Amino acid sequence: MSHFVIVGAGECGARAAWALREKGFDGAITLIGEEALPPYERPPLSKAAIGEALEPKFVAERNRYAEERIDLMTGVSVDALDVATKQLSLSDGSVLAYDKLLLATGARARAFPGVPMDSQSIRMLRTHADALALRAAMLPGKHIAIIGGGFIGLELAATARMLGVHVTVVEGLERVLKRGVPQEIADAVAAKHRLEGVDVRCGVAIESLTDDAGKATVRLADGDVLGVDLALVGIGAVPNTQLAERAGLRIENGIAVDQRLRTSAPDVYAAGDCCSFPLHLYGGRRVRLESWRNAQEQGGLAAANMLGGDQTIAAVPWFWSDQYDMCLQIAGLSDGAVHHLRRDLGNNAFIIFHLDADGRLLAASGIGPGNAVARDIRLAEMLIAAGARPDPDALASPGIKLKSLLAA
Repeated sequence: MSHFVIVGAGECGARAAWALREKGFDGAITLIGEEALPPYERPPLSKAAIGEALEPKFVAERNRYAEERIDLMTGVSVDALDVATKQLSLSDGSVLAYDKLLLATGARARAFPGVPMDSQSIRMLRTHADALALRAAMLPGKHIAIIGGGFIGLELAATARMLGVHVTVVEGLERVLKRGVPQEIADAVAAKHRLEGVDVRCGVAIESLTDDAGKATVRLADGDVLGVDLALVGIGAVPNTQLAERAGLRIENGIAVDQRLRTSAPDVYAAGDCCSFPLHLYGGRRVRLESWRNAQEQGGLAAANMLGGDQTIAAVPWFWSDQYDMCLQIAGLSDGAVHHLRRDLGNNAFIIFHLDADGRLLAASGIGPGNAVARDIRLAEMLIAAGARPDPDALASPGIKLKSLLAA
């Protein structure tokens, strides 16, 4: 009987395990995760849900894995991978053989240089345990400094303000969300945070970040010193490639895979945050995506190809962020765009369309209250997937439905 092993019990790994069963695989499945909890969804950890009960949103209850004959091993890590013998060495001393292997090891929060990992007043967010520690510190009247004006940091800033916490965001670049969204959307996001009472400081470098007797001290290059109850470091994520590197797999901004999620080793696949892949939609450019939907989609794609399928990555990258009453959504990759068109949707909602020199729609970035931009971003996603070159005037005109451009 064939044995498929999945290393990494996050969203991607869990979805792959379930997809294998849904697609009729009757062999043995082992799903291995370092955390003690069954697989759960990570997006709620940084969004408003952190202000609530903080119960994990499980992909499925633990007993369901047993019912589907998925051997879920939690609290166990993989120390070594031998691709020649197709064996894994586990932290509990056992050795596991596989016929096919999926690496869904995810990513970890990037640490601030020189800060000890066990600091109580300087923290990062990646796991449910991290979220519990942050929630315990988010008490009315407390002061939190957030290092980094990216999505994670700003989502947590919004949550903290909703809980009555004083928040200072420090971003070294000249604006927030520099790598993620166009200037107009970043300006709208920063303005909303300032309106809600967040002290947003951009273009300021940090000279030092220290843990001082249960408090955190942030020394800025402009001479200011912030003494805060907690500092949250949100300066990006690093793909977990250590296991793959030691096994000799090709690494390129993550575990390098082809369009079918195959690594450089036979019968070894990789998917989700840990891998980089060529995206045909963007000329074969190699990308690595850290998003909930990408983890879900690649989990299913990996399962199909582990079963002998020939499916290639075709999905348009998509990302969303909730902050206060605003929802920000992005479809596609805007790198290489030379034309940027704005469509106003009313009620402070708008979308920026990004086109290349030939008029092809590469990406769309939108922001607005609630689901104000959701429908148009979805239609833009379909236009991007079709390689459309829509009329620029029609794109910018709110009176012309995007659906009509898709039909054209």
